[in-house]
Amino acid sequence: MTASQVCKAGLSAALLAASAMVTVPLGPVPLTLQTLVLALLVVALDGRDAVRAVGLYLLLGTLGMPVFSGFAGGVGHLLGPTGGFLWGFFLGTACAAALRRIPVLPEPARDFAGALVMLAVSYAAGVAQLCWASGISPAAALVAGVLPFVGPDLLKLLVGVSAGRAVKRALGAHAADRP
Repeated sequence: MTASQVCKAGLSAALLAASAMVTVPLGPVPLTLQTLVLALLVVALDGRDAVRAVGLYLLLGTLGMPVFSGFAGGVGHLLGPTGGFLWGFFLGTACAAALRRIPVLPEPARDFAGALVMLAVSYAAGVAQLCWASGISPAAALVAGVLPFVGPDLLKLLVGVSAGRAVKRALGAHAADRP
């Protein structure tokens, strides 16, 4: 990895950690700003850098750093009822990165489609683990872990994609200024 990639991963993981601290409890799954930041990362960074950043964030949390919502950390948090949403962030970011490489759609459409795929994969992983860890039905997991979040998450995706496009333009302009 280059120094630039290490810096991007570290700054992005820190941004994810900060976004996890903005928490509104809504039952077993809290509302955070993480989906906004994930959408931003999917658009602003190349796929590998975005996946590395989310992987670093999860590694820090797994090692016990208080980077998850509610200043939590530790492997138990990843194995608990809401842990599927966290590892779903990683899988979803990887899927979004793959989708964004397909040039069939115009770039703005790919950006939003990538963010939607990231969110859908995160929801699917989160519901699966919520069912497994809590012993509830898939319908109950959808009601508790997805339905209250769809509207706010779509709004956060719109803001995150827009911010990600602005960051990408700024990073591109900065790269063009270098000798």
